[in-house]
Amino acid sequence: MRVNYTTLAATISALTEGENDTVALMATVACEVHHSDARFDWTGFYRVTAPELLKIGPYQGGHGCLVIPFSRGVCGAAARTGQVQLVPDVDAFPDHIACASSTRSELVLPVFNGSGVLVGVFDIDSDQPDAFTTQDATALQSILADVFGHAE
Repeated sequence: MRVNYTTLAATISALTEGENDTVALMATVACEVHHSDARFDWTGFYRVTAPELLKIGPYQGGHGCLVIPFSRGVCGAAARTGQVQLVPDVDAFPDHIACASSTRSELVLPVFNGSGVLVGVFDIDSDQPDAFTTQDATALQSILADVFGHAE
């Protein structure tokens, strides 16, 4: 089952309309994205809770890492650089943090609020190698901008 991003965006938009609480938005997005595609094995957010520090936020799937410094791993790289990280093979990524041994590929997108402040990263792991495409990244970036562009 491959995600239909047009339908997913419309569903998330309808579910989050009028909501500006970041955690509520994260929980809704994580749930909807996770269940939209069989490639998505772990789907969730890491929130910026202190300078250079991410902590686990709403997610779907098995247990995630609780704390990730900006200086480590794929999520840290997305937070540190503000750039999407599309990783076809996590074993080839320097300093990858293996929160789950089943993860083979990963897509991490920075999440900014309406003021352009980084509030966290959106992390999708797959147990399949090379599971993500630039289409996934572009569509998810658009959804995140629509949802969190109004958040506090």
